[in-house]
Amino acid sequence: MLLTIDCGNTNTVFAVWDGTQFLATWRTSTETTRTADQYFVWLSTLMNIKGVKLDITDVIISSTVPRVVFNLRVLCDRYFGCRPLVVGKPDCLLPVPPRVDEGVRPGPDRLANAAGAFDRHGGDVVVVDFGTATNFDVVAHDGAYVGGVISPGVNLSLEALHQGAAALPHVDISRPEKVIGTDTVACIQSGVFWGYIGLIEGITARIRAEYGRPMKIIGTGGLAPLFAQAESLFDTVEDDLTLHGLCVIYDYNKANSSIQERA
Repeated sequence: MLLTIDCGNTNTVFAVWDGTQFLATWRTSTETTRTADQYFVWLSTLMNIKGVKLDITDVIISSTVPRVVFNLRVLCDRYFGCRPLVVGKPDCLLPVPPRVDEGVRPGPDRLANAAGAFDRHGGDVVVVDFGTATNFDVVAHDGAYVGGVISPGVNLSLEALHQGAAALPHVDISRPEKVIGTDTVACIQSGVFWGYIGLIEGITARIRAEYGRPMKIIGTGGLAPLFAQAESLFDTVEDDLTLHGLCVIYDYNKANSSIQERA
């Protein structure tokens, strides 16, 4: 079975893929000091609770935090007896190489999003990914990642507001009942929620205008379902898009490895 690992700045997601479906998905905080042994104890315990066999034969990793990759590599070698594919490394092939400025290395999560979106929806797609940052990933007609937009994430904005303004409390993001708040918490929630609605609408409209052709808008990430409730922002919302993209990239590498062996 394949273990997919999507390591972001805030959280890391592990998911087991049996070739047809994800058997289970687990989320933990991203910590650069976590050892391979700690990863294994945590993961094997959860797999046992879920009734998933510890039969991992292959691993693929997407990480926006380079310092965690070493211990994840040790995890794969020590406990699963395999060498992981790491998206963004030279030995990890992409179905379609990105088309960006020379010397630029797009984030591996953005490359996985492009692969997953193209596999499910074809090209001419914008993926809006709600994470520590809110990323807009533009996928061309042939599946290539061709650039995008990075804006501060929702929770990051809330935390910055709380820290930068002594009188303002920390609040959880939710859809307010009305735009005009009548207390401080409601005012903050309205500003953040409707502010990000405007951000998403404005940026996707400008991307479409600049791109010059119809584009689908796909939402993913933890807060995508929340914002999808408010407006017709997205053509669809997919929680597992990045993980699916990792499976697509893995299959592509596996197929090309078989071709090279036969040659």
